[in-house]
Amino acid sequence: MPKQVDQHERRDRIARALWRVVDRDGILQLSLRDVAAEAGISLGQLQHYFPSRAELLNFAVDLVSEQTAGRVTRRLHELGDAPHPRDVLRALLVEMLPLGPDARTASRVQAAYVLTALHDDDARSRARDGLRHGRTQVAKLVRRAIADGHITADRDPTVETNLLLALTGFTPLLEMGVLRPRDALTAIDQYLDRLFAPSPTPG
Repeated sequence: MPKQVDQHERRDRIARALWRVVDRDGILQLSLRDVAAEAGISLGQLQHYFPSRAELLNFAVDLVSEQTAGRVTRRLHELGDAPHPRDVLRALLVEMLPLGPDARTASRVQAAYVLTALHDDDARSRARDGLRHGRTQVAKLVRRAIADGHITADRDPTVETNLLLALTGFTPLLEMGVLRPRDALTAIDQYLDRLFAPSPTPG
């Protein structure tokens, strides 16, 4: 009896092959043929699931986002019930930086997608929607922390959201070896300490 192929498993396998190719070779010379070879299947088999490079990249980025969300969820679970908002924000920021093998691969795939989005309207729209969603989640956390008194009320939630997201700009500095991981983590921790510092007691 012919072996049944798990369609979802095969698509995941192909997407992960794309991750490895992008992680190893970059995006500029990426071809479906390279990804098929990495996945151990024929080009025709790959095109059965992903007829175009754009469809494959879209799926790979969606899968990366799921994996990143899973890592964040596990970090938050480790923090226990009702974690402090400072710890929640730190978990989000740390997982958005290329500080481990999985996060580094995710970062490179997402960077490759942004490069594609600069010259492709559909990719641009998808990338913009994803970034807006992420920014909205951070903004909600900041506003809730202000409302609950963890961050002083004189802080502008829009500015603080933007500054927190700016910390993810360490990515190219980390990738190029300009900063060490501990340098990025120290900057994140010190900024969060300042953001969540209690109001000074009146003299």
